[in-house]
Amino acid sequence: MTLTEYNVIRSSRKTLSVQVDARGVTVRAPMQTTDAQIKAFVAKNQAWIEKSLAQYEARRAALSDLPLLTEEEIRALAEQAVKVIPERVQYYAPKVGVTYGRITIRNQRSKWGSCSGKGNLNFNCLLMLAPPEVLDSVVVHELCHRKEMNHSDRFYAEVLRVFPDYWKWDKWLKENGAALMYRMTGR
Repeated sequence: MTLTEYNVIRSSRKTLSVQVDARGVTVRAPMQTTDAQIKAFVAKNQAWIEKSLAQYEARRAALSDLPLLTEEEIRALAEQAVKVIPERVQYYAPKVGVTYGRITIRNQRSKWGSCSGKGNLNFNCLLMLAPPEVLDSVVVHELCHRKEMNHSDRFYAEVLRVFPDYWKWDKWLKENGAALMYRMTGR
């Protein structure tokens, strides 16, 4: 069997990569990459892609039994987040040694947090369903973007300086985050 359906995103990147998620199979390629090179890359990675698709579908099937959150429950999580998250940001900002702008709580469908170039912070209300350490790891991650707007070694050194257990809770979020997102989105 050959994989025929995949999306291609060309950008200024230097290497080819492939990812499998709710959108299907996406190949990210440097601008100058030919269609033939992309096709060969997909063929070379077909076994990994098929395995990843099967794992994704198995996870999705397992999640289908989870109850979806109601609008009222999502609103209650957002109200709780408006009280809790700014306190955590206020606690960690001096430890990171940064200031920040506005804090916004959202019911995002794919992100846990983000930091704008102006220092405004966004957080997902679903963090209220995660252990407090997960929330703290996301808060520290976003605050550290005030120093490094990338995911370089320097960035992670700063994260680990402030929150030494970061990788443990990042792993928790990677393993359990899809279930939390599913409860809001149904996907």
